[in-house]
Amino acid sequence: MNVRPVIDALAPHVDAGDVSGLVAVVGRGADVEVVVLGDQAIGGAPMREESLFRIASVGKPITAAAVLTLVTDGRLRLDDPVDDILPELASPRVMRRVSGPLDDTVSAVRPILVEDLLRSTNGHGFPSDFSSP
Repeated sequence: MNVRPVIDALAPHVDAGDVSGLVAVVGRGADVEVVVLGDQAIGGAPMREESLFRIASVGKPITAAAVLTLVTDGRLRLDDPVDDILPELASPRVMRRVSGPLDDTVSAVRPILVEDLLRSTNGHGFPSDFSSP
C-alpha cells in the first residue's frame, strides 16, 4: 500500500507545529500500514506506534466509521438530509448573530446533511469568542 499521500497530507501539520506528532493507521482489507511522524511532545521523545493518546470522545469516530460503511453500502448518501433518521435535527434554526441573544434565531437555509455531521459542521459550534452566549 502506498502511504506517501497520507504522509504528504499529515507532515505539514507536524512541520508547522500544529501537532507535535501523530500516528495514522491506513487499512484496506488485510493490508494495514502505520505512519508515525514527529514527537510525543514538543522537544520530547519521538512518537512511536505504541504511543498513548488521550481521546476525549471516541463515540464520534466510531459513529463516523459506521456511517461511512452505510455510505459505502449505498444505504446512505453524504448529501442526504438527516431529518428522517434524526428528527430532532429537522428544521434547524440558527442564531441571527453569534453575539446575539439565544432566542434571536432564523430558519437555516438548508437541512443538516450526513456530510455535515461527519465534518462536525452541523451548527453545534464552539465559538472562539467566549463572551458569546
